Amino acid sequence: MQSRRTRKVVNSTKPLISLNRVSRFYKPDKPALFDISFDIFPGEFVYIAGPSGAGKTTLMRLMHLAEMPDTGALTFAGHDVSNLRRSAVSVLRRSMGVVFQDFKLIDDLSIFANVGLPLEVAGLSVSAMRSRVEEVLEQVGMPGRGADLTAFLSGGEQQRVAIARALVGSPSLILADEPTGSLDAYSANFVLDVLEQVSASGTTVVFATHDRMLMAARPHRVIAFEGGRLVGMSSKGTETAAGTGT
Repeated sequence: MQSRRTRKVVNSTKPLISLNRVSRFYKPDKPALFDISFDIFPGEFVYIAGPSGAGKTTLMRLMHLAEMPDTGALTFAGHDVSNLRRSAVSVLRRSMGVVFQDFKLIDDLSIFANVGLPLEVAGLSVSAMRSRVEEVLEQVGMPGRGADLTAFLSGGEQQRVAIARALVGSPSLILADEPTGSLDAYSANFVLDVLEQVSASGTTVVFATHDRMLMAARPHRVIAFEGGRLVGMSSKGTETAAGTGT
């Protein structure tokens, strides 16, 4: 499962992601997120924790630059994204990989086609794409499986393919939104193994979850939300100032 491609862990005092008093409203009187401020640094593994409705998915969409704050400032890699053109935002998003709870794979395509899709869009040659796809499939424990159709995979296997797709572009940031929520314990642990290895190689990993047991078993920094508000933060292995939901 060890990747052949490794990168030196970045030690930086400058955050990769910075939110300064960010709010996001879908209804005027009920913010999805309200007055949120925190920084995430290169190479960190961070849990975004909280119960359903806490604002985790909205926050992940903001960090993916799929939405913009209504108030406050969101900075990614030193860029205030509110001041960027759409084309510049698209370029920044190419340095991110996203993993969803429901996989979002194309069932009638092969594993290779699903994983290689971001590289095809980026215009890589077939030979370069094949080499990189094979590399990330080995990294997620699925070497030689590229010809298999995703429709016939188990849930755990589909999530491995989804992680491989997120990794294939060598992103600086992985956003994982409840990636273990529908998996059995073995598959969930495998997902954590892979993402921790990715973080150890220098990629920032932001992992949204409501699972206290998972966070206790695999301690990392926690940023906790409830009702759209930031209610606590911790360092690796310590408790948050408020509960993280169940």
